Amino acid sequence: MKIPQLLLRQLYTFGSLANDASGFRLSLKNRLSDVTLTRIVRVKFDHQEFPAAQLEVDLGDGTWRAATAVTPQAPQEFPLKQVAHLRAPGHQLPDGTHEIEICIEVKGMGSLAFKVKDHVAEPQKRLASVPYSKENNYSPEIIKERLRFIKQLTGADLHHVSKQSFDPQKAKGNIENFTGVAQIPLGFAGPLQVNGEHAKGEFIIPLATTEGTLVASYNRGMKVLNLSGGVTCTVQADHMQRAPVFIFDTAREARAFRDWVEDKIADIRREAESTTSVGKLQYIDTYLASKFAYLRFNYSTGDAAGQNMVGRATFAACSWILDNNDTIRRFYLESNLATDKKASQVNLMRTRGKRVTAECVVKRDVLLDVMRVEPESLCYHWGVANVGAILSGANNNGLHSPNAITAMFIATGQDVANVAEGSAGIVYVEMTPAKDLYLSITIPSLIVATHGGGTALPTQRECLEVLGCVGKGKVNKFAEIIAGVVLAGEISLAAAISSLEWVSSHEEYGRNR
Repeated sequence: MKIPQLLLRQLYTFGSLANDASGFRLSLKNRLSDVTLTRIVRVKFDHQEFPAAQLEVDLGDGTWRAATAVTPQAPQEFPLKQVAHLRAPGHQLPDGTHEIEICIEVKGMGSLAFKVKDHVAEPQKRLASVPYSKENNYSPEIIKERLRFIKQLTGADLHHVSKQSFDPQKAKGNIENFTGVAQIPLGFAGPLQVNGEHAKGEFIIPLATTEGTLVASYNRGMKVLNLSGGVTCTVQADHMQRAPVFIFDTAREARAFRDWVEDKIADIRREAESTTSVGKLQYIDTYLASKFAYLRFNYSTGDAAGQNMVGRATFAACSWILDNNDTIRRFYLESNLATDKKASQVNLMRTRGKRVTAECVVKRDVLLDVMRVEPESLCYHWGVANVGAILSGANNNGLHSPNAITAMFIATGQDVANVAEGSAGIVYVEMTPAKDLYLSITIPSLIVATHGGGTALPTQRECLEVLGCVGKGKVNKFAEIIAGVVLAGEISLAAAISSLEWVSSHEEYGRNR
């Protein structure tokens, strides 16, 4: 069975190569799948080979045994995430970088060999650092030790930080060196009437923020939308990207590679989707510049935001590409063309996450009665503000869509850094024949999840439960709700500015002196 070298190299733990009193040692970690080891064949450093007879192995139980003890008759289980250590007693390696070749045999796969490079250096003096436990880094004991360390080093007594209401073990996978919580005020607005394809009905909206007037402003905007029949929300596209780059000798080879990728798309899709039960490779965009070929892999990712999912899938696809195309000279898994955690023109045009539009025909009498502003005034103001957005080079011609997105992201356990992409917005306004105001906002890159990441943390899950967005198949519903809340904020702030109430509202509700 042939496994791409790029995948096999994941078995090696870079930085593990070291000399100690017994000899040199290195570590492997199973990052691929559960397997059974039937033989450790050899380890080769530069031009010096160490057969199994000269090696010892610790398969994660703390016991060193002769590597020759692993045989087809006496195989050893090597499950996913298991760490194994190899050493050569009595042998030291000189400082510097070494090419390492490791060969093992695995049941059902035969012989697997791969090469990596790693560096041996003199042991460095260990500096003071935040306490860490390899056994259980979320235990009450290690958390108290970290609190003591911080107080000793800084003098700060983290009385409130240390008062979480949930078992720290639940934070495993969300944060390292857990020490406590940063408590952010949470308010609720609404209900908001959403007329979506997935979100239908009235929703109470959780908003986590420290900005005074924010919840009140959104509450007012929701009232206006509700009195106008609610907000209509539509998910128009759904893509998550990883964008590797392949480097060639000439621009013509890069162009030929683009055609080769198009011809091999079925094979590439097979390799990518073999790593996930949820993710689906939709298509690949190719961008050529100089002798570089940038491939933008586009996936659907189910209820997960999917950045890690598409990273694994693209890594597997690129491994196959590298093993089947000999014109490639260099390769990087990410070229910055996915623009992760950054606003970009390509995401504005091509979508990263969900592309969602929220729209409403806001009734004239509602604007006059609730907001004390005429539709004509808002429409004219929008045109003037459009010029300002062009002059500024902003990625959003609206007012403050990231306020709603950020407050809901914090409340519901989203990756808040994805507000960078989500900050882009396209607002459109027009007067209707009935003298009402049509208002819409398109969010081209709203990256949300109802599964994975921080969505399972206790307070965040409770907020998702309030929205009815826990469980399979709820991510589009969640995206529609967020878009509706964003539009409520746009109409509220626009009316406040147009009616000159903006400063007075902040004076009344937003000052904390």
